[in-house]
Amino acid sequence: MTDRGRSALGQSEHTLTLGPSCVEWDAASQSLVITIDEVSSLPLISRIRGTVTLRPTGMTGVELPLTADGSHVWRPFAPTADIDVDLNMDGWTWSGHGYFDANFGTRALEQDFNYWTWGRFPVKSGAACFYDLELRDGTHHHHAFLIHHDGTAEQIASPPPLTKFSRSLWAVSRSTRCDAGSKPKQVKSLLDAPFYSRAMVETTLMGEKTTGVFEALDLHRFRNPAILAMLAVRVPRRRTWPHAITPVD
Repeated sequence: MTDRGRSALGQSEHTLTLGPSCVEWDAASQSLVITIDEVSSLPLISRIRGTVTLRPTGMTGVELPLTADGSHVWRPFAPTADIDVDLNMDGWTWSGHGYFDANFGTRALEQDFNYWTWGRFPVKSGAACFYDLELRDGTHHHHAFLIHHDGTAEQIASPPPLTKFSRSLWAVSRSTRCDAGSKPKQVKSLLDAPFYSRAMVETTLMGEKTTGVFEALDLHRFRNPAILAMLAVRVPRRRTWPHAITPVD
């Protein structure tokens, strides 16, 4: 993963290009094709090439402001989708269930948040999504949505309670929504950092046992100057890009 300068950024109606990689919407097949040509970071430096193809089962127009002034927004474009992964590494070619979402903001996360957990769990009717936030002023906000396969969304009026489970490898505190009497558990670690955990987590929601993607973000830790210095090593920066790219309007 590399932070790139403006010269590496290109955009058209259906394509977003970032240096050697790009994301393109294929209108004919109604699929999102992500072409990857990158170099992984320390400690295992290697070339990663290939494609990820996402076919949404439904698109949604839902946007969730995470702050009162809308400085941060969560946008679940395709909460349920079929996915094909074809990368140049053993075991990295597979097909299955996926999703596509994004976060947008006009301020740095650490300016507005202390901590959050987020989870997206497949259920029979679509996907259950949860955001539990602590803002810098100490207030807490909780959001729970059920997004159906066709993209329609509804708020979950009485979500299951927040339930703690094991800390991450870096001892980041974690909790997610789970029916009373059950307990969430990590079934696979996806990313561990001193301030961030992403994992596959099994939980029980409204009587359904499900395994989904979960993240915990500790911005108290992120603001530590030592952590910020470590990020410069893990995420290199390239301000210029030698190849011509159509500039963003």
